[in-house]
Amino acid sequence: MLTVPFAPAAAAAGTPDGGSLGAQWTATEDGPQQYPGVHVDWDVPITMSDGVVLEANVYRPADASGRGVDTKTPVVLNLTPYTKLVSAVAEAALAVPQLGDPIMAFARSLNLSGTPISGLGDLIKVTSGGGLRSFSVDPKLVQSGYTQVVVDVRGTGFSQGNWQVLQGREQQDTVEAIDWAAKQQWSDGKVGMSGVSYSAINQVQAASKRPAALKAIVPVEPGGDILRDVVAPGGGIGIGFMPVWLAAVNGAKWLPNVQSILNGTFDWKWLADRQSDPLTFVSLLLNALTVPSVDAVTPDLKTLLESDSSLREDLISHPENITTPTMVYGGWHDIFANSEPKIYNAIPLPPGEKQLIMGDTYHLNFGTGFGEPGNPPRLDVLQRAWFDHWLKGIDNGIETYGPATLYQQGAGWTTADQFPRSGMTYQRMYLDGRSSGTANGSVHDGSLVPAPSADRSTLTVAPGLATLCSRDSAQETIGVTAVLDACGKDARFSEQNALTFTSAPVSERTEISGPVNLHLNTVLDATDGYWTATLNDVAPNGTSTVLTSGQLTSSLRAIDDAKSEKSANGDYTDPFYTLTLDSRQPVVPGQPTALDVGLTATDAVLAPGHRLRVDVFASNLPKGMLLRPLLNESELKPQHLVLDPTAPSFVNVPVGTRLG
Repeated sequence: MLTVPFAPAAAAAGTPDGGSLGAQWTATEDGPQQYPGVHVDWDVPITMSDGVVLEANVYRPADASGRGVDTKTPVVLNLTPYTKLVSAVAEAALAVPQLGDPIMAFARSLNLSGTPISGLGDLIKVTSGGGLRSFSVDPKLVQSGYTQVVVDVRGTGFSQGNWQVLQGREQQDTVEAIDWAAKQQWSDGKVGMSGVSYSAINQVQAASKRPAALKAIVPVEPGGDILRDVVAPGGGIGIGFMPVWLAAVNGAKWLPNVQSILNGTFDWKWLADRQSDPLTFVSLLLNALTVPSVDAVTPDLKTLLESDSSLREDLISHPENITTPTMVYGGWHDIFANSEPKIYNAIPLPPGEKQLIMGDTYHLNFGTGFGEPGNPPRLDVLQRAWFDHWLKGIDNGIETYGPATLYQQGAGWTTADQFPRSGMTYQRMYLDGRSSGTANGSVHDGSLVPAPSADRSTLTVAPGLATLCSRDSAQETIGVTAVLDACGKDARFSEQNALTFTSAPVSERTEISGPVNLHLNTVLDATDGYWTATLNDVAPNGTSTVLTSGQLTSSLRAIDDAKSEKSANGDYTDPFYTLTLDSRQPVVPGQPTALDVGLTATDAVLAPGHRLRVDVFASNLPKGMLLRPLLNESELKPQHLVLDPTAPSFVNVPVGTRLG
């Protein structure tokens, strides 16, 4: 390793902001760079092994005249379905001081805390948190001696072929693109990968295949199991994200290369490929929303809902195979929150060679507030430090950061040696029909107690629309509805459609860290239903803040024990649902049915005087809706929760201090 004067090898970051090392990483990114300019080669063809041509923009360090330098450099690769035009426009905007600097300054100075729209400030601050340079191109990174390559994935942007949506052929393309980048005359043979969301998933998939040239990745908001993360969380289908996302990518892939039209080099194969696959995956989504019965499910939808299908397997990443140093960024309320900590934990590398950063964020406001006092360094700063260390061999101390840098909900940014935090013990808290006196606006105000009650009662909750303004709605709309604090930061509006169960106030600081499971004793009046649950922190003033959530279709309750996690007493902590049509277990109307509703992992603190609350809903628009054939079977009838001491309902919570 090379040792640089400002970063002694013995130094350790130690805190979320990285301490003195964090300041040095920021100075390295923001200070003068080795080269004065950036040279761009537009629409560089990369031919895949099957003959399909992908197109890339190549950003190289340049001298004062704008000519690309002859020095071989490491390469940072980004494969995107959002067209490399978007990256080019974003890079150009940020690179112009007259435009980029005022935007950054405004975002840093904005303070909407205490207003009903503080969530808008959180959204705007993504521009100053360095995340946009992770999404597009970082000119400072290029000027410091890297080549950045942005590639349109097959079937999108200006690339030929049919869009594969993270499937096997696209994954092979990525490996071939890595090999191509490593062998170019301007490359020193070492490749890193960057990018957000889809591009982050692409990184995890590529690293799991262990290409020799890939030496470091920085996946920002990666998913690990698309079906469970977004398409069918708990067996439902999200209708706030997928339709809009598919429409946007399918629309953008039709934008032609105007320059090629003007100069007579238009790619007619590109047009033929678009005509052969005009709306990728749209028919599958429409089938899920419109097919009237299980017997009428179309072959493509059935394939998606088969556990051993190639399509289903392609949408699952395998971080357990990764040996590439990896820095994962995620958010507790991101659409991929289910997978981000799991990806980190599955990577078989020592802490330091793998890093986990989890913010209190949605998909659209990644890195918000980064770079501000007490917060982590900006995402572009962390990415630069990561690549400097693993691609250039600079001993800058980034491996001493974290390894788990976590926004602890209710407390703020912290550093931990692992996630979940050490010292957690799972505890049952039982749902009790007796009033807590804290949620009079809910369908029923119940209690959460450390021992089951001897009383028996049946509570009824009907599907409703109040969750349109909820933290789950904000999660599914990637943060859009979170601009209103009444939706993103306070659950009392959505609780009008919920059964609530609230504990007594805690007397001391109580940590919660890890996945959560809610065990319910249910009765339906139909052959199917849909259950949603949230775990909330209730402040003395009544504000109810959702920490995590989960949902489950009653007939898809079958669990794969071999892939599930349990606490010492055998209770589920993280149930793994089979989610196949063949494993459906229709409900017998009027008979009790036990369900385990898994809630995504979380990290939080209940301050003294705060309470823990479980909300139970019979619907969850727009985050989750029953597949149409199952929706017909549910008949949208009210659903019942039976509180029975012989078959109790309880939440299994990982806590550092015993509740109750």
